[in-house]
Amino acid sequence: LKLNTSNMLYIIFTPIVLAIIYTVYLVFWLKRQPAGNKTMVAISRAIQEGSSAYLSRQYRTVGIVAVILFIAIALVLNLMSAIGFIIGAGASALAGYIGMSVAVRANAKTAAAAEKGLGNALVLAFRAGSVTGFLVVILGLLSVAAFYLLTGSVAGLIGLSFGASLISIFARLGGGIFTKAADVGADLVGKLELGIPEDDPRNPGTIADNVGDNVGDCAGMAADLFETYAVTLTAAILLGSFTLSGTQLLFPLILGGLAILASTIGNFFVRLGRGGIMTALYKGLIASLAFSAVFFYWASSVYFPEQTWNVFGATLIGLVVTALMVIVTDYYTAKRFRPVRDIAQASESGHGTNIIMGLSVGMEATFVPALIISAGILGAYALMGIYGIALAATAMLSVAGIIVSIDSFGPITDNAGGIAEMSKAPEEVRKVTDALDAVGNTTKAVTKGYA
Repeated sequence: LKLNTSNMLYIIFTPIVLAIIYTVYLVFWLKRQPAGNKTMVAISRAIQEGSSAYLSRQYRTVGIVAVILFIAIALVLNLMSAIGFIIGAGASALAGYIGMSVAVRANAKTAAAAEKGLGNALVLAFRAGSVTGFLVVILGLLSVAAFYLLTGSVAGLIGLSFGASLISIFARLGGGIFTKAADVGADLVGKLELGIPEDDPRNPGTIADNVGDNVGDCAGMAADLFETYAVTLTAAILLGSFTLSGTQLLFPLILGGLAILASTIGNFFVRLGRGGIMTALYKGLIASLAFSAVFFYWASSVYFPEQTWNVFGATLIGLVVTALMVIVTDYYTAKRFRPVRDIAQASESGHGTNIIMGLSVGMEATFVPALIISAGILGAYALMGIYGIALAATAMLSVAGIIVSIDSFGPITDNAGGIAEMSKAPEEVRKVTDALDAVGNTTKAVTKGYA
């Protein structure tokens, strides 16, 4: 392989095009799936209206702030940084909006698919979540790569990162506050004051609760990881610009393209088997990490022939840290392990012991991730210095596509469970949606740990 810009562009943009084709296929495949009975459709539409109303109001507010900041950046700094700022904000908002639009239309379809069995519902929910996941990495890499290759402006890239950060702040904090307010409010009115169960159609707060799942855990997480993804790529290019040139300078973009290809392949490994729902999702993640490692070694040997093992080692550290963070988070949040069982057992004694045990487990859960990240930083620095840390972070964030896919699976299955309950679906359907919802809570925690 000749080291020239043309080959580099193929490596960066071909996976983006393939991922766009696959994402469009998923959208049309989802549109063809049945949406269930009239009650399911009516509830789903109410959730859609609420989610759209929230995002429309949020984006109007953010839009005003963005215009003011655009003018300020153009006047104080330069026009290129201001243009980058608007591109970053627009791409982040677009990823969240389209992803959430697909997710809120997939909830009733997942509840309907649950009538045919766990396997069908799992695949449908994951594919719907994959639309959001791929949009994050497609728009993230496309905006950074296209903007930098067309302008050559690092200052513009920094502006792009700030634009993504603006959307992330509003989407993550605003969505998170709305989510918890709706969740707790619905529970206070329903369970405590009126004594009616969760997801009961008599409680109007249940719709707001389901809307919150989408705007917080779907659109909010998408904007959060889009920002992290764009900032990491920008930082890696900026650090590389001090010592590298030519095709080596754009190596982080190559890693991003190859990881998108690996995540696309990994998606096909998500199938229900003997190990259950979580195992099915982890098969996709493991496949994505494995293919990424193979592709990263190839790229390291081609673009850094004299430092192949150092460069590959730094990227491998990023992938290993990702895997370990997922394992640790799963251990502390999945119901089959000791921490969750201890909290459940403490609940038998009352609210106080439940809170104390929950806080202690939460504090304990932060210790191991801190060690993992510290070890990863030291290892990457030993191999390639500061640039090695940037490569490790880029490799870690490059698999955000499959991670966000697994995360968006959570609110979709949560909504599906609520719709099944409110539409008085058969007990068999509710058992399927409950099983998916339980795993969905763990996947949301996994992504929070990753982010």
